[in-house]
Amino acid sequence: MQQTGSVPNNIILIGFMGCGKSTVGRELHRLLGYPLVDMDALIEERAGMPITRIFADDGETKFRDMESSLLEELAQARQSGHIIATGGGVVGRPQNRELLQRLGYVVWLCAPASVILNRTRNSGERPLLLTEDPATRIHKLLAEREPWYAETAHLKVDTAGLSSREIAAGILESARYFFADPTQCKQR
Repeated sequence: MQQTGSVPNNIILIGFMGCGKSTVGRELHRLLGYPLVDMDALIEERAGMPITRIFADDGETKFRDMESSLLEELAQARQSGHIIATGGGVVGRPQNRELLQRLGYVVWLCAPASVILNRTRNSGERPLLLTEDPATRIHKLLAEREPWYAETAHLKVDTAGLSSREIAAGILESARYFFADPTQCKQR
């Protein structure tokens, strides 16, 4: 893909936990050869601890600060040719939503709450779902975040029932149009 205009030639994956950001990011990396920046993994690496421990020791606000700082760093680097897989809550801050759009082509990966619950059910690595009623928590967080995902994304893709290869192929096709003329491509 060629970069035109001032939009960096990056593909940014946003969406709720369990919607496939990391998996689709790896597939896009495989297909394009672009470096993959998995924001959650990078934060864990830099902090020297898993996200669940950051939440437990320092709280969600500290994690969100780390997330915002990393996003700002990525935006300031002005690099192109990357796949960026974000954390599910990165859209919670208005400045993050703006930075995401400045970074390149933003794709919202989504899935129904029932699919998300099934995909995250056995994971102890989702601190926001370590509750008595994860289904209710998922519904509450989705209701809060969906308007932010919609505001930020150039493209929305429902990942339920699709393979990571199918999702990546659709994203690449759409991204080609976006990078050909980013002013014309606000898809939802």
